[in-house]
Amino acid sequence: MTIENITLKDSTTGARADILAGFGFNCYEFIANLDGREVDVLWSAPGFANGKERASGSGIPLLFPFPGRLRGTTFRWEGREYALEAGDGRGNAIHGFVLNRAWRVIERSVSRVVGQFQASVDDPKLLDQWPADFRVTATYELVGNRLSSSFVFENPDDKALPCGFGTHPYFRLPLGGTSGESCKVTIPATKHWELVDMLPTGNCSELAEANAYQQGLRFGEMTFDDVFGGLVFDGDNCVSEIVDPESGTRLAMRFDRSFRELVVYTPPHRGAVCVEPYGCVPGTVGLDVPGVDFGLRVLQPGESFTSRVELEIS
Repeated sequence: MTIENITLKDSTTGARADILAGFGFNCYEFIANLDGREVDVLWSAPGFANGKERASGSGIPLLFPFPGRLRGTTFRWEGREYALEAGDGRGNAIHGFVLNRAWRVIERSVSRVVGQFQASVDDPKLLDQWPADFRVTATYELVGNRLSSSFVFENPDDKALPCGFGTHPYFRLPLGGTSGESCKVTIPATKHWELVDMLPTGNCSELAEANAYQQGLRFGEMTFDDVFGGLVFDGDNCVSEIVDPESGTRLAMRFDRSFRELVVYTPPHRGAVCVEPYGCVPGTVGLDVPGVDFGLRVLQPGESFTSRVELEIS
């Protein structure tokens, strides 16, 4: 089976990006060009473009209508029980439905592509697994060494749509140098969510040494699969950076206020770090802890929201 691959190019810098429209609209390669020096920004498993690798393990998986794990494989919503598939090796459903399915390309140019996925159109059986139909429209655009992405989430149904969105980028380390362990990663957060068996309890505490996290942690000292909150915004943007001190290369990820949590994950292979903007706490659908706001969105019929993430290399 051939999976549709879209290549974006910037004629000024020579930067390029590749998106697998046929496998989750995953942007699995972004190669910037700094005055003739190529910087490979995203990590993906060899052969990922063939669609045979784990969908959540490479590039930038898009997680909707729920990012992260749900508790088990069933949840109740407005009196009805929904059954999902386990996917995390722990008996939990994980990361939604759109990251491993084929999307439709609805617009395309040399440096821009727009893809769309709608449950009722592209995989109608999902209507039995979620309380309402949903439509996601994603846009990637490459300008210079900046890769911009924007997302529109719509409820085209006549029923309420509970949902959350997250992105799961795998940033390759190092960024041009010889040591990933010496790279610094900023985590612009002030709070930390407690997890038990990788599921949230509802307890959220002040982040000890938050200033150190915001200034940048050395990757060699990071071992995380954690959820951070209380994000620090400057105007409408929150920024997380990765700096390679040897090459002098800096990756800035900017995202808007539709996001309120960061999941930070250090894969066992140590070839990448995941700094993941989430619009809600993982597992928020089906969670009910009095007095705790997990960030679940409930779109009424005809309602929508947007999200924006930008990656820039300098």
